[in-house]
Amino acid sequence: MEELMIWGLDVIRAVQTVKGPFLTTVMRVLTQAGSEYFYLLFLPVIFWCVDARFGIRFGLVFLFSAFTNSWLKVLFAVPRPFVLDPSVGLAHETSFALPSGHAQGSATFWGLLASRFRAPWGLVLAIVLPLLIGFTRIYLGVHYPTDLFLGWFLGWGIALAWYIFGDRVSRIVAKANIRLRIISAAVVALGMNALYPGDPTLAGAFLGTAIGANFCFGRIAFDAASGSLKTKAARMGLGLAGLALVYFGGKLLSPGDGSTLYPLVKFVRYALVGAWISLGAPWLFVRLGLGRKA
Repeated sequence: MEELMIWGLDVIRAVQTVKGPFLTTVMRVLTQAGSEYFYLLFLPVIFWCVDARFGIRFGLVFLFSAFTNSWLKVLFAVPRPFVLDPSVGLAHETSFALPSGHAQGSATFWGLLASRFRAPWGLVLAIVLPLLIGFTRIYLGVHYPTDLFLGWFLGWGIALAWYIFGDRVSRIVAKANIRLRIISAAVVALGMNALYPGDPTLAGAFLGTAIGANFCFGRIAFDAASGSLKTKAARMGLGLAGLALVYFGGKLLSPGDGSTLYPLVKFVRYALVGAWISLGAPWLFVRLGLGRKA
């Protein structure tokens, strides 16, 4: 591993021979396409404005991929390149390096979307965008090439597995009653917390999203595909405003990191984020006449 890290640092230094203020700014902007805020913005677009059932499956698989990434980072505990050589650090991250979350997240996200597009350019996006986002991580000195290789492998692998087995899994889940589905979601979330107790955010988001979706599909006549572009824009405006209120408002009300209640409050906050996306916002849209089934 040490030899791979030394080789990786050499690659980063070679890439950074072309660095400059403008290019660094461009790379810092482009790398945000693989950030948490990007997914918080665009995952709801799928659920609220395209196809709710596809969106919920998409979101839960993506959360599983993100959890796998976070768990493996702690398991491998590989230090970031700038820890070994501060001169390469053009950005800063607090987590470990292997595997790259930006590489895995973008490969999962665009890989899953490629199956929805069912067109050649969807496959092109699924390959080109993760490669581009991964390159920004090398340039900024926050990842070794090996971090990207494993991230891409996992991300595209998860997307491919869902493409092959997803419909079968969805049919099995659909046959179960709502109580069993909710209990199963709770068991999965508890398992996620047990495997990775250091950060409850993904477990909370998974549980909130899954429970919210069960009630949404069973009791709310929400149709994501309905409505004009103006109606969908109104949905996004209201939905994102509520999402910001839950996400940032909960953050402001949260106790400090050293508090014994902090992990629980963080779990609940992300569960509420998931529940807002899959239940709260669709309920509001239907009540306001912005997404009711015909």
